[in-house]
Amino acid sequence: MEEKLTIEKLQSYIKDKDYNPDLKQGYFMKLIEEIGELAEVIRKERKMDETNKIKGTIEEELYDVLYYIVALANVYDIDLEECFYLKETINNQKYG
Repeated sequence: MEEKLTIEKLQSYIKDKDYNPDLKQGYFMKLIEEIGELAEVIRKERKMDETNKIKGTIEEELYDVLYYIVALANVYDIDLEECFYLKETINNQKYG
């Protein structure tokens, strides 16, 4: 059985694979591009089916968006797990 993926492990994996602080603008532009592609597949309701072919699906574009969010966090040296808990505390106080 594979070990569960955590945000920390995901950040480490992407940092090992793709880390270039000089590409901050490029990562951001790719994020915007991938959000547009996500909007398109959501509009067309293209979800992965039982064949597990991910190409051209909501699942593929969600991966791409997540990838560039993590890449940006890495180049800015931001711990997304810590951010999650800090922001969740604020949200719980604000919204209950």
